[in-house]
Amino acid sequence: MPAATLATSLPHNIFPNVPKRTNFSTLVPSGFSASSTSYPINSNTSLSFVAPLEAILFDIDGTLCDSDPLHYYAFRDMLQEVGFNNGSPIDEEFFINNISGKHNEELCTVLLPDWEFEKAMKFMVDKEALFRRIAAEQLQPISGLENLCKWVEKLGLKRAAVTNAPRSNAELLISMLKLEDFFEVIVLAEECARPKPFPDPYLKALDALKVSPHHTFVFEDSVSGIKAANGAGMPAVGMATRNPEQMLLDAGATLVIKDYNDPKLWENLEALVKQKSRL
Repeated sequence: MPAATLATSLPHNIFPNVPKRTNFSTLVPSGFSASSTSYPINSNTSLSFVAPLEAILFDIDGTLCDSDPLHYYAFRDMLQEVGFNNGSPIDEEFFINNISGKHNEELCTVLLPDWEFEKAMKFMVDKEALFRRIAAEQLQPISGLENLCKWVEKLGLKRAAVTNAPRSNAELLISMLKLEDFFEVIVLAEECARPKPFPDPYLKALDALKVSPHHTFVFEDSVSGIKAANGAGMPAVGMATRNPEQMLLDAGATLVIKDYNDPKLWENLEALVKQKSRL
């Protein structure tokens, strides 16, 4: 299969030379606890209504890889440098409730409402550059991702990555996860009329793949992403990598899993295959 198309093509990413601020060589955040500590997850709604399955759409950050802690550290470091919250570092709860899943333009008004927009966006650009440097050292895929990708390829399902992340981040993460040839299409919210939580990025992916929302579902880890998927007419499987299970359910997730090894996920996937074979 040819490499995924990103608008027109997906160019090679150039890693920015970001000055070191913190030693991230052992960045496994002790204070950034995964929501999996509250398992077992009780949501077990079926995905059977999307049969026959045609496609699966994936968010990137927090869905393909456990990147939220890396974003958290980058925001915490840089916000503290500019005196945000009187110089006190943000905590995990603040990050989850106010930052995770949001588009950078929205974050300008959330975090830096008194700054000129151009200055605030420059801050976001610098933060993303710091994130990429950290990610180059620390990024890990969500457990079970490789097996899921093999399953998708074996069945010949169509697939796309749909993200609020900027182009350079999407390129880096997909490259590090070795998924350049897995995705047929990569949709950037910055190239859509509106980002998630609006449905525009997912509608664009459906159009690019030429598939029906009635036979497609989405993997998402954030409230904004789940709302975007639902708004485009698709169910979302919530990935409780970091965000709380109940938050994802309240946002509209059809079911919530802790990773791609979750038995609940495979029960649903196997049921979809059986239904397809009967059609």
